[in-house]
Amino acid sequence: MMKTTKTWGLLLALLFATAVVAEAQQTRTEHDLLGDKEIPADAYYGVQTARALENFPVSGIKTNFYPDYVKAYAMVKLAAARANAEDGRLSQEKLGMIEKACQAVIDGKYHDYFLVDLYQGGAGTSANMNANEVIANIALEMGGYEKGRYDIIEPHDDLNMGQSTNDVYPTAIKVALLLHNDKLVAELEKLSKSFHAKGEEFKHILKMGRTEGQDAVPMTLGQEFHAFGNQLDAEIASLRDLEKYLYEQNMGATAIGTGITASPGYAEHCAEHLAKITGKPMFLSKDLIAATSSQQGFVMYSSALKSVAVTLSKISGDLIFLASGPRTGIFEINLPALQPGSSIMPGKVNPVMPELMNLVTFKVMGNDLTVTLAAHSGLLQLNAYEPVEAVAIMESQGLLFKTLPLFRTQCIDGITANEDVTTRYIERSVGIVTALNPVLGYDKTTELAKEALESGKGIIELIREKKLLTEEQIKKLLDPEALTGQKE
Repeated sequence: MMKTTKTWGLLLALLFATAVVAEAQQTRTEHDLLGDKEIPADAYYGVQTARALENFPVSGIKTNFYPDYVKAYAMVKLAAARANAEDGRLSQEKLGMIEKACQAVIDGKYHDYFLVDLYQGGAGTSANMNANEVIANIALEMGGYEKGRYDIIEPHDDLNMGQSTNDVYPTAIKVALLLHNDKLVAELEKLSKSFHAKGEEFKHILKMGRTEGQDAVPMTLGQEFHAFGNQLDAEIASLRDLEKYLYEQNMGATAIGTGITASPGYAEHCAEHLAKITGKPMFLSKDLIAATSSQQGFVMYSSALKSVAVTLSKISGDLIFLASGPRTGIFEINLPALQPGSSIMPGKVNPVMPELMNLVTFKVMGNDLTVTLAAHSGLLQLNAYEPVEAVAIMESQGLLFKTLPLFRTQCIDGITANEDVTTRYIERSVGIVTALNPVLGYDKTTELAKEALESGKGIIELIREKKLLTEEQIKKLLDPEALTGQKE
């Protein structure tokens, strides 16, 4: 009896496993130029996506790695569908189904099916078709139909109506960059605010300014940190200004800019709808052939990101220098200690956050070169290298966006000043002699500077020894606060 029960149990388990495997292996057949292909029955993508998954297993970084990029495709397809319906080419019934599908993707759903590797041949055709197929199948399912019922809604005829990869792909990239630019600017603004807050905190701490690594003239540590913030403010203004090059789009250009397969008025209507959907002042290029070939928008925006990176890297290097030490460096500031800095040297703590910021900025600068090379390498009416431009610029945005809050919260907000160090440098610096030029003349002050360097004495000490100035004159001419423009 026990053996029989065990046998039945094994049979049932086998039947269940067989059913599970059978269900997992269920497919639907789709057809394209190259023939039939079996697609997982539950997949929202279709045959052209499946081929791309086989052809381009390159980086492992898929379209859905950047959620704004997926949302951008849905926004572009939604604008196109509304324009086609407005022109009478797409039925209201189909429009309603497509609108629901696009909105679901914009809301963050179904992103798992945008699977094409960001590195792909074909100028982005696979990415465009991935979007067409997924949105079509979402629309079908929401309309009560099975996936793959392309007799109801077809990825090419309906989702790609009046379109080409050559207008959809660059437009989707631009929309994605615009969506993420707002987030990047917000993080830069927070970082700038942190620098300005430190500027206020340190505004009464006097220190020596330096040029070419040498003592120059007095300033306050607050002025130094406000300058960091103001440099970032200028970069923020540049990012906001240069995003305008992403507003121009070529929807309706189709293959090369002649508008073949697009209905009259479609391009204008699509631009209007896209502006409403994105909340950005998107507009139709006046020359669609030029817009389909030109990469100016990507080059200009990438240059703005490079400029941000250059400024962030300069600031990071300055912070590393100012915190150098603690015994044999500048050591005017302390960076937060985040982790032990060496596997062999006890007590060493490294400036890991400015170093991280530098790593990221170096990549952004390199990505800008990639964009430059790709932009000038396109042939005639199309640039087949737009995919690597998209990869480079979105990576730059993403890296900066992820690193900026770490830099701010784990470095800038926790910086403290070593006021005793800055005071000692002020008292001993030769640089303060510059203020004596109007009274003693350049030659005399140069002699004082030389003697101070040779003797190790301070400038003020020598002036008193030689009775070159009265105490009142010294107080008036060498008041460091007055020298920095901070006199209250």
